Amino acid sequence: MTVTSLELAKVAAIAADSKKASDLILLDLSSKTDVCDYLLICTGENSRQVDAIVDEVRAKVSANCGVSPLSCEGREGLSWVLLDYGSVVVHVFKPETRDFYRLERLWGDAPRVELSLE
Repeated sequence: MTVTSLELAKVAAIAADSKKASDLILLDLSSKTDVCDYLLICTGENSRQVDAIVDEVRAKVSANCGVSPLSCEGREGLSWVLLDYGSVVVHVFKPETRDFYRLERLWGDAPRVELSLE
């Protein structure tokens, strides 16, 4: 089963949304950098929610795309967890950490992908 980077990113977004992640933003970086094609950024209100979002993203991407992250960083602190799927990088922040790093501003010129998560 081969999935595109965009399909994987959308599965991750749906998984995060199902755990009530807030302020989900999917940025298309394919024309901006060689690091990854898509950056998914979302917020969990507290450490437990961040942990639940990360678990759900890992489970749903594995089940639907047959892929495990190449690496997972920040799981100890749970204020910013990064899941690296190669072409897709998922960032799950606590609100104050997201406000501090403001990744969506750093990549402000990157196109946003409509997620339609209602």
